[in-house]
Amino acid sequence: MSKIIAVQTALPHYVVHQQEAKEMIYQLFQPTYPKIERLLSVFDNGGIDTRYLAKPLEWYQEKHSFEEKNELFLEAAVELGEEAIKGCVDKAQVRYEDIDAIITVCTTGLAAPSLEARWINRLPFSKKVTRLPIWGLGCAGGASGLARAHDYCLAHPKANVLVVAVELCSLTFQVEDLSKSNLIGTSLFADGAACVLVTGKESSLFKNGSRSLPVIQKTETVLMEDSEEVMGWDIKDNGFYVIFSKDIPAIVHQWLEPQVTEFLASQQTKIEEIGHIVAHPGGKKVLEAYEQSLRLAPDQLNVSRSVLSQYGNMSSATVLFVLEQYVQRDIHTNNLGLMLALGPGFSSEMLLMRWE
Repeated sequence: MSKIIAVQTALPHYVVHQQEAKEMIYQLFQPTYPKIERLLSVFDNGGIDTRYLAKPLEWYQEKHSFEEKNELFLEAAVELGEEAIKGCVDKAQVRYEDIDAIITVCTTGLAAPSLEARWINRLPFSKKVTRLPIWGLGCAGGASGLARAHDYCLAHPKANVLVVAVELCSLTFQVEDLSKSNLIGTSLFADGAACVLVTGKESSLFKNGSRSLPVIQKTETVLMEDSEEVMGWDIKDNGFYVIFSKDIPAIVHQWLEPQVTEFLASQQTKIEEIGHIVAHPGGKKVLEAYEQSLRLAPDQLNVSRSVLSQYGNMSSATVLFVLEQYVQRDIHTNNLGLMLALGPGFSSEMLLMRWE
């Protein structure tokens, strides 16, 4: 088993209100897409009030090369990730040299050497720390990063592992792409980072502390067969072009419940026994599909809805923003939690947790 010791999030400087984003898209697309106004309801009905972006809105109204966008990605990702790491290490009161591995999760930019190499050179980590970059899992990446940290701790019970998810979704915006997928992405996506410290059961941090924290009991990944076109990115000369199937809420509604039921049954557990649902808020309709398919109580997704409202969809980092709020709560020992996230593949990531 492994324990989540601390979570720290970080946000870029520019905050945008949903009405401002809607107005920008109208001004940009209306001259060449006269019917754009009837599609702008996605900005009003998505359950989002504010988002945080790497650049001011004016920057997104001009065309930028893939090279320029990726250079900005590197700059912002290193800064945001470093801020999240520092906060997490401070919260946990752990030394940098006691970190054994760093798992980096990202899908919105390219970096070689990967981002954790840059953080290791900027912060006093051991130069022997294990580096595990994960790329391409999109919205499922935050949960997957925690699952891989859990696996690492099973193999190395004394280990302390940082999971760092950094996404600059806004930099993938295509100013000349009139597709509905680009419009929906623009109404949802935002930027942010999160860092989580996960420790093995023989780490000195595992039993320290005066309050209950989530212990990861079991994880599972499920890939939906022949579903590559449901969600993801096309990478072209000008950068990332978002892929969104209109069927995502219906797929969630029909496909997720059997996966969750089977996963929990393998641990002699039922969904009714889960007190805390740590769900990635991919969008308002996705949360509604979670709620209906899993027959959840009306308030069980309140934290996910709150995160979506305040920050939008930050891809892999978003579920860790939800996790941070749960970790800050005073949750009684033996309460069960289930982390859920869906991403390209089409795939699900599930983690069963118990507070100890």
